[in-house]
Amino acid sequence: MVKKCIVLILTFLWSVPALAEHPMVTDDTGTQGKGKFLLELNTGFSTEKIEANGGLAGALTWGIADNVDLDVAPPYQWAPAKGIGDITVEVKWRIFEAERSGWSFALKPGVLIPTGDERKGLGNGAFSGGVMVIVTKEAKQGYLHCNIGYTRNAYGLTSDADVSRRDIWHASAAAEIHMTEKLRSVVDIGIDTNPDKTSNTHPVYLVGGLIYSVTEYFDLDVGVQGGLNNTISDTMFLAGLTVSL
Repeated sequence: MVKKCIVLILTFLWSVPALAEHPMVTDDTGTQGKGKFLLELNTGFSTEKIEANGGLAGALTWGIADNVDLDVAPPYQWAPAKGIGDITVEVKWRIFEAERSGWSFALKPGVLIPTGDERKGLGNGAFSGGVMVIVTKEAKQGYLHCNIGYTRNAYGLTSDADVSRRDIWHASAAAEIHMTEKLRSVVDIGIDTNPDKTSNTHPVYLVGGLIYSVTEYFDLDVGVQGGLNNTISDTMFLAGLTVSL
């Protein structure tokens, strides 16, 4: 049961990323600019046989400097368990940008605040933290992004700590292609350490989707995520909106 819940929860977390440009999981080095805000609302849902899982993620990003953002994201899950999950607080700092070559680099440290009920499988039950290294390359037809991250998990329940790894690594890459002035297609692939101690098969995902800019300040997106091995067996359907404030 514990293994099953872990896979379902991870499927939701990867499928409804609050802090990358939805429907992508891989983040980019872009920041909002000092004094500007970004509101994101994303959802994902999947069914497999009689099982279902899904949730809603909201994120508010505040540009505290031209090259520094503060992100706060409280996720809500309605299946297989119902309730709010652990809140993520992250700071994205773009430390280098070369406009001529199109390369930029950013660091994104963050903390997971244990606001979810770990007894229902909605959170870790303890503070966790990590950092992501982000690289973006601007090209003529779009962007390429690469993420490498590390998270050190802590667990409030002994039963979770006994079966779960503490050290979680993430690696992913994504491409954005400008199809028209308003429409972009995205593809994203990545791998994460399996938190289940009994398995050495690490989850690999693939996401494809579209982002449509209704206006300069309002985007809509749709996507589909699938697993490339048996650790992520569901197909997740994704949808979201982004509003610049």
